[in-house]
Amino acid sequence: MKLSDKVAIVTGSSRGLGKAIAIGFAREGASVVIAARTGVEGPIPGTIYKTAEEIKALGRRALPIKCDVTSEQSINDMVQKALAQFGRIDILVNNAGVAYYPPVLEIPLKRWELVIRVNLIGTFLCTKAVLPKMVEQRQGSIINISSVSATEKGSSVTGVAYGVSKAGIERFTWGLASEVGKYNIAVNALKPKGVVDTEGMRFMLPDEDQSQWVSPDRMVKAAIFLAAQDATGVTGTVAFDEEFCVWHGLT
Repeated sequence: MKLSDKVAIVTGSSRGLGKAIAIGFAREGASVVIAARTGVEGPIPGTIYKTAEEIKALGRRALPIKCDVTSEQSINDMVQKALAQFGRIDILVNNAGVAYYPPVLEIPLKRWELVIRVNLIGTFLCTKAVLPKMVEQRQGSIINISSVSATEKGSSVTGVAYGVSKAGIERFTWGLASEVGKYNIAVNALKPKGVVDTEGMRFMLPDEDQSQWVSPDRMVKAAIFLAAQDATGVTGTVAFDEEFCVWHGLT
């Protein structure tokens, strides 16, 4: 197994892509912290406890923790609980994210700020919280989930604020990889080639043509590959799931 004895934190893993990545890591031997806000079933299916149950059914360890990635205290508490349970943190996947779809003329400031806080500042805060342990271990892998919206020109179904936040994540990835390479920590950004078919996307965009949406399978394969990296391997790379799979023969 590629991730035996590793401990991973996956934010936004109560459903969708985050859940798929968390389960993929567990299948490869990792213990997984399921970090998300959703503890109670709502209009979109999925909770941290349901994801944890699926992982435990595989014979792996899972720790569901309610966490708000816009709150530094909530994140720090989550990391401390993870360390108390598992003693180490080898992998962080910054997956938690929100989008706001109306055009810029119709976006209230509070909505713009929320997208930036969850997607970009949340990525920064989660990373900052796990780095001391990774530095102490002299090993780690941080995977930031980006989007084609970071670089595509023109309009996007996920909105301008979302694209801006993801562009910031890509720049953060390059800069952080340069800073922490000396501690043997890999930092990469992974993004799907198309719109990933998840419960959240179906709920938010029920009228969109979903025929070209893609399953999370390829993202999971690429995430497992990146989770196994340290600074002696692949780091400082921003690429699509399809590219990682082709470059490294992931099947």
